Amino acid sequence: MQVLFLPEAADYISLTASESLSLAQPQSTSPFVLGLCSAAKAHACGIHVGIHEPISDSSSSISSSNKDGGKTKKLFNRVIYITPEGHVQASASYDKMHVFDYGSLRESATVEPGTRLTPPFETPVGVIGSLICFDLRFPEAAVALAAQRPPPALYNKMTPCRDASSSSCGESAVTAAETAGETWKSAQIITYPSAFTIRTGRAHWETLLRARAIEAQAWVVASAQVGRHNDKRASYGNSLVVDPWGKVRLRLGGVLWDKGGGDGGGSVGEAEPGAVGQIGFVELDMDMLERVRREMPLVRRLL
Repeated sequence: MQVLFLPEAADYISLTASESLSLAQPQSTSPFVLGLCSAAKAHACGIHVGIHEPISDSSSSISSSNKDGGKTKKLFNRVIYITPEGHVQASASYDKMHVFDYGSLRESATVEPGTRLTPPFETPVGVIGSLICFDLRFPEAAVALAAQRPPPALYNKMTPCRDASSSSCGESAVTAAETAGETWKSAQIITYPSAFTIRTGRAHWETLLRARAIEAQAWVVASAQVGRHNDKRASYGNSLVVDPWGKVRLRLGGVLWDKGGGDGGGSVGEAEPGAVGQIGFVELDMDMLERVRREMPLVRRLL
């Protein structure tokens, strides 16, 4: 059995905030999601993918003032898991908690941050704990997902309360962790579907991914957007799979970044030849993961 890991915002990357809001469609009617569901079923392959999800009154505690004339005012940057049977597994969806505001990019203009981690879930290739892109810079999230049970203290910090004056804020977070603990599984695979900028990608991408794998003693799968999306936006690429010992087991193509365009010509921000649409295969060895955790029991100390 296999699982296909696709990047953050695999449905589209827009030029403007208004375009992003206008393009978002609910999973139930999105041609992109429905097409992936059909493909997953046809090939008996799970799919882990990042999408934009328009916020409705039923899916968020955001006030109705964020809706005007039926037009979406905010989105979730969401990752979903589609089973090999072709169904979106609702309990596996995760909304990006740390939105990216850096330079000219202001994700918070359109994206409402998620408020909690999603408990790790079983797939044909192992137990997955989902995170997204900028979450990579916050190691507590990966460590929490890899724990033998949800650490209440960490979970509480990562579960902001909408009403800070409420005396039940802390209680609700701990209760959520305890409830999740009934079925909690330690994540064997931490995912970071991403669309990293070229500047931050060159400086930090591989270092951060290897660090998260070592800290969580988990496989890290980071499927990344690559190349130029429009005149204002390009993504670093270099999708990686890192093993629990911190070794890179798979690396896909990236972008040209030097002023000369690299050996193949072209301009800065363009994908390297062959990088767009590139697919890599790697076997996630869970025996190796268990050996690492047994010989250096870091995860056990998180209890």
